[in-house]
Amino acid sequence: MINYALRSLIPNIKKSKPIRATIQTIPPLRNSNAATPIPHSPVKETYTATIINTNPTSISAHLFILSFISYLFVFKKILFFQYRNAYVFKIGFLQIIMREIKPIKIEKDMKVSELVDGMGSMGFGAGKISKASSIMKRMFQDEDCKVFFGLAGAMVPAGMRKVVTDLLDEIDVFVTTGANLTHDLIESLGEKHYLGDEFVSDSKLNEEGIDRIYNVFMKNEVYVKLENFFKENFNELKDCESIKEFLWKLGELAPGESILKKCFDKKIPIFCPGIADSGIGLMIWGRIIEEKQKTDIDVFSDINDIIDISWASKKTGIIYVGGGLPKNFIQQSLQFSKGADYGIQITTDRAESGGSSGAPLKEGISWGKMKKNADFVDVFCDATIALPLIYGAIKNNC
Repeated sequence: MINYALRSLIPNIKKSKPIRATIQTIPPLRNSNAATPIPHSPVKETYTATIINTNPTSISAHLFILSFISYLFVFKKILFFQYRNAYVFKIGFLQIIMREIKPIKIEKDMKVSELVDGMGSMGFGAGKISKASSIMKRMFQDEDCKVFFGLAGAMVPAGMRKVVTDLLDEIDVFVTTGANLTHDLIESLGEKHYLGDEFVSDSKLNEEGIDRIYNVFMKNEVYVKLENFFKENFNELKDCESIKEFLWKLGELAPGESILKKCFDKKIPIFCPGIADSGIGLMIWGRIIEEKQKTDIDVFSDINDIIDISWASKKTGIIYVGGGLPKNFIQQSLQFSKGADYGIQITTDRAESGGSSGAPLKEGISWGKMKKNADFVDVFCDATIALPLIYGAIKNNC
């Protein structure tokens, strides 16, 4: 029967050695009303189909195999498929569980935790946000877990600064961009970001000395105050021996509350592999040129530090906002130690272009950056929407 069906799909089949497929079917569920239905022990059956030719790497062989697998999955509810040592598919023990969609009802005085919990019974992105919140809670409560937080994107200008500083109370390692730290320091020095309009004339903004980040505005004159800060403190900063030490020193010297100050006060290892690609980097470069002095910063020593932390951790959890340098810096430390046990990624990028920011966490399994049995989720959403919901739902329960 199977041979007949496949022959009808692919004409002119050249007979060769048979493929033997071991199939485990799913019998009726014990309790179809249960929240997590439990199937009976799988029943083993064996089917035989004829492969097109003896070359398992040919296009026709691939078409045959895909057709065969599709037939078994659709009509036999296959859990396991395997054939020939030379060409093996291990689909694994696939269990499809369906849960009833429960429309969410917005109540008066509803808590964030209640809202996000209710989103867990919804489809699409809402369910992903709820799952991310649950994973975040588990990783924070796991005493053996070291949490690595990678922050990319213009989060500080957008108004996420206090969300990040609060989140740092639960974080063991922090990696971010030089841009976020530059804007953090700018606000620490008393300057502000402003909500504007993305449709305004950029030529007019340039004439007025206003810099635009989508619908966020900043006065260009803030760099005067930033430059003065580095002029006053360069002698203390130039002797730092690593980027981590340099950023801790910035946190010590910066006035007021800030991400940098929080990392210094709590001695959270903070890494910024692309610090030169930022306003802070430009300020240090300006001091080096003007004062004809070099710094002692070894830009490679932080790699040793973050790998050591990852290696010594019993378990690891990762939280990525965006991707880019922060994500990859953490990912490579996991690759050279052991994969993550928990994972959350919030991004708006796509996987097709091959960039790190759009790469799903599942892809990291192939590199050894994520454990095969890890608990993880990808949330495709603007981080200024998703992160406050994910963290806000569990903030008082960690």
